[in-house]
Amino acid sequence: MLHPDIATDRQRRPAAPALQEAVALAAALPELVVVGAEVVPLAKAKPGLLFGTGKVEEIGAALEAAEIDLVLVDGPVTPVQQRNLEREWKVKLLDRTGLILEIFADRARTREGVLQVELAALSFQRTRLVRAWTHLERQRGGLGFVGGPGETQIEADRRAIDEAITRLRRQLTKVAKTRTLHRAARKKVPFPVVALVGYTNAGKSTLFNRLTGADVMAEDMLFATLDPTMRGITLPSGKKIILSDTVGFISDLPTQLVAAFRATLEEVLEADLILHVRDISHADTMEQARDVAAILTDLGVAETTPMIEVWNKIDQLDDDRRAALGVRADRDEAIQTMSALTGEGVEALMDAVGRILDEERTSQTLTLTFAEGRRRAWLFEQGVVESEDQTEDGYVLTVLWTARQEKQFRDLGSSTAS
Repeated sequence: MLHPDIATDRQRRPAAPALQEAVALAAALPELVVVGAEVVPLAKAKPGLLFGTGKVEEIGAALEAAEIDLVLVDGPVTPVQQRNLEREWKVKLLDRTGLILEIFADRARTREGVLQVELAALSFQRTRLVRAWTHLERQRGGLGFVGGPGETQIEADRRAIDEAITRLRRQLTKVAKTRTLHRAARKKVPFPVVALVGYTNAGKSTLFNRLTGADVMAEDMLFATLDPTMRGITLPSGKKIILSDTVGFISDLPTQLVAAFRATLEEVLEADLILHVRDISHADTMEQARDVAAILTDLGVAETTPMIEVWNKIDQLDDDRRAALGVRADRDEAIQTMSALTGEGVEALMDAVGRILDEERTSQTLTLTFAEGRRRAWLFEQGVVESEDQTEDGYVLTVLWTARQEKQFRDLGSSTAS
């Protein structure tokens, strides 16, 4: 495992924690055994080999001595750099994006997850294919096959990938429609959705298992969960909710992967409450929290959906640190300290979830005209209508809803409320 510490990036993130995370990423693939990890300082990336020639020779000698088959580079590697380094070192090389794709492929379980992995992989492959081989002029003759005479192999390969991508997107659209129907059916049962989000390996799946008893993979490895898992649970107050466990977030996730896996976070978009699970014992916990907050902002839920910060893994802190965090959490209902592993603080967290969900639902009276049938139907789909009366001009409804539901309703058009 190599982490290029390029001078211009040093202010962004310390190299040592970044390398540690990269090693944990590699450990997420059971067939990989990391035998060495190194931070490689660079003034700037070399266009052809990424590293300087001296460092390339030095690393190459070490790889040969240790009989290494695969080198992981924690960062972006261009197709030209990858090809040249593989030739120099006589090994297979994966950059950060390639490694994450391998992990996603290994973790995908549902039909949607598999399709998303394939789409992301093909998009990644298409970019590298074009950039790596456009300088070649491999021609093939025409024998009446698709492509015709004189078509370069790169053009044929690119078209084949484009056709596969089109097929995958068509299939994903069908899967997304099915999930939309499932969500619509779930909305008719007025159970709030509580989504677990957080940096990967923060303990979301361990917490999910403790609360639901579900047999969800919860190992000490990154990306242990890919596909969203949902279960119904009952809070201590007797209130029923739907709990959703989602794929972990990570810093520097390539744009094409964020887009391809956005649907794995759909349940977050529908959530009435978000539990942001943090590994509070991690040295880089603040940076991780900022990465999660940035993604939630991009999704458009950071300001509209209530959130509790769950400071997990307090069992790994010393007494003074635990006490200090406890004092801060006591002052803020939106912060809960706990250990998903030992169960400490779980009951208090569930009590807080119940209180916030109850507090966030307010009663209002709405007046709708007969022409606003779509908006009226939406209210019933959401399960927020408590009573309805018909007048000469339309409908008068009493609703009990969350601030998020109110905003969604307002976005549908105008109405009279009191």
